[in-house]
Amino acid sequence: MNISILGVGMTKFGELWDLSPTKIARVAIEEALLSSRVEPRQIEAAFVGNMLSGILGNQENLGSFFAEHKGFANIPAFKLEGACASGALALHNAVNSILAGVYKTVLVLGVEKMTDHESGDVTSALMAAGSEAERLAGATFPGLYALIARSYMQKYHITEEDMAYVAVKNHYHGSLNPKAQFRFPVTVAQVLKSTKIADPLKLLDSSPVSDGAAAVVLTSDPRLISKIKTPVHILASEVATDTLSLHKRKSFTSLEAAVIAGEKAYKKAGVGAKDIDVAEVHDCFSIAEIIALEDLGFSQKGKGAKDIKSGKFTLGKSSGLVVNSSGGLKACGHPVGATGVKQIAEIVEQLRGDAGQRQVRGAKIGLTHNVGGSGAVAAVHILGI
Repeated sequence: MNISILGVGMTKFGELWDLSPTKIARVAIEEALLSSRVEPRQIEAAFVGNMLSGILGNQENLGSFFAEHKGFANIPAFKLEGACASGALALHNAVNSILAGVYKTVLVLGVEKMTDHESGDVTSALMAAGSEAERLAGATFPGLYALIARSYMQKYHITEEDMAYVAVKNHYHGSLNPKAQFRFPVTVAQVLKSTKIADPLKLLDSSPVSDGAAAVVLTSDPRLISKIKTPVHILASEVATDTLSLHKRKSFTSLEAAVIAGEKAYKKAGVGAKDIDVAEVHDCFSIAEIIALEDLGFSQKGKGAKDIKSGKFTLGKSSGLVVNSSGGLKACGHPVGATGVKQIAEIVEQLRGDAGQRQVRGAKIGLTHNVGGSGAVAAVHILGI
């Protein structure tokens, strides 16, 4: 069965002070419907990825909340939550529902409104994705990823300067993306001089607090697929989990959930790491992208930072795979529930040749890698034309 993405929609990511969650969702949904050539009445179910609406906004039941939009009120609608992987989990469940024959045409929405709240409240809310032991110890996700970074630096003998090239690459890509939160390049010196958040991670090693929404329409209906000039097919959708607590993991320098999800996705799609032309990976912190490249087989163990530094994954420098052409979480922004769907939207635009200045030439197969917490859940999708 072919499951194809007909259309995508996305707001600009950033500090969207004047827009409510309903408004940003509406913008993404309307754009996705328009590009898919699907009427609202043709949508049979909706899947919403979101993490923080209940904690920060005191609004749950988001499936029904957003299903009120444009005639969706009578369809089945579901909220999926898996920390920062909520968007990818919404897509995964949508795909499986189509595979099960329950629905043919569905909408997936990822949405988050974070900047309306105090930074301390946001930090505390995000730690709901961690373990009780970590919260009682006063840990934050910057602190947990700092432990990961320090462990990796000691094991593979890389420096803070080596890590800084992740932000340099992704800010360059973000400068080419009209919907990115930060549309400006940065230098290694600027990264190294930026404020320490959790040693060795600095402000410019870290993804920002963001608002935004992204939506996709997917279907197995051949009649709808035939109307689209370049339908993008979902070749694989895989999810794996690990322990909530970082200290219970087998390794601090690899996310086992991502390794397992990636291996399953490659097998399901019938491709390997060498076949991927463009990838969106979860760079919540610089070290996260470095480890993701190795977990997914794009770099050898311990070589991820050096490969990024060499320009191996940079648009215009790479002769092969380009990573985080959108700017990644670092420059495009990270409204946590929306990120996994945004990654899909970016890959769809790349495979259709609609990515403008950041277009990866000849891209035919793309991958997304979306992580929740410090690696407690990971989702990998592979798309192709």
